[in-house]
Amino acid sequence: MADQSSNGGGGIEVCGLQFSYDGQPPLFVNFDLDIKPGSRCLLVGANGSGKTTFLKILGGKHMVGGKDVVQVLNRSAFHDTNLVCSGDLAYLGGSWSKTVGSAGEIPLQGDFSAEHMIFGVEGSDPVRRDKLIELLDIDLKWKMHKVSDGQRRRVQICMGLLHPFKVLLLDEVTVDLDVVARLDLLDFFKEECEQRGATIVYATHIFDGLETWATHLAYIQDGKLKRSEKLTEIAELNNSANLLSVVESWLRSEVKLDKKKPQIQKTSPFFSSRHMAYYR
Repeated sequence: MADQSSNGGGGIEVCGLQFSYDGQPPLFVNFDLDIKPGSRCLLVGANGSGKTTFLKILGGKHMVGGKDVVQVLNRSAFHDTNLVCSGDLAYLGGSWSKTVGSAGEIPLQGDFSAEHMIFGVEGSDPVRRDKLIELLDIDLKWKMHKVSDGQRRRVQICMGLLHPFKVLLLDEVTVDLDVVARLDLLDFFKEECEQRGATIVYATHIFDGLETWATHLAYIQDGKLKRSEKLTEIAELNNSANLLSVVESWLRSEVKLDKKKPQIQKTSPFFSSRHMAYYR
């Protein structure tokens, strides 16, 4: 584990997090999590468990209660805008897209090159930039309207990593990459943590090769932190099971519990029984 001083102090501290979307039941209630500097923490859970929302909260994209509730590098994730502006806190996730009228979200495309995009990022270190271009096997002549989703994702990742981060939040960012590109990128992330003391939180459903990559795991179920521990301390992994089978067993147990819960019939506020009678 890297020394705290190596990344400017503090990893990630969440204490008593309360959060809900407008008009919705609370997603997080009294949620606590402590991620030490230098950690590579996997964030796992079923679809809809709150992983993406939690990463966005850590990334300062959602406002929560007091300034001390969500601390990144000993600073408020939402209130200290310099965290993101300085590049100390970086977030990579979601599709690289733009909104176009009634078509909604579509992939970012245009008659411009990968070189134009990457070299357009100001203040980047040429040595780091060249290393990432080689690592991600990017052809600078690629045109964004002619490349595949995987190639477009490589350019997005490259641009997001040009500035050395202290905390990096990853939301399924490797889903479009092939096996070789994904493993090379994971090696790069591991090097960043071990050599610079960076901290990474990685939400993913792809667990190949992560037993030896990750240092910690946090398991979220319905907005609650069910487990948070070092990978070496997970009993199921110590019994020779791989990470995929361990997480699968947790999720299957979760499904069984959900099936045993009484199902509540919900009526849409826009279609009450009176409305439904009208349409019969």
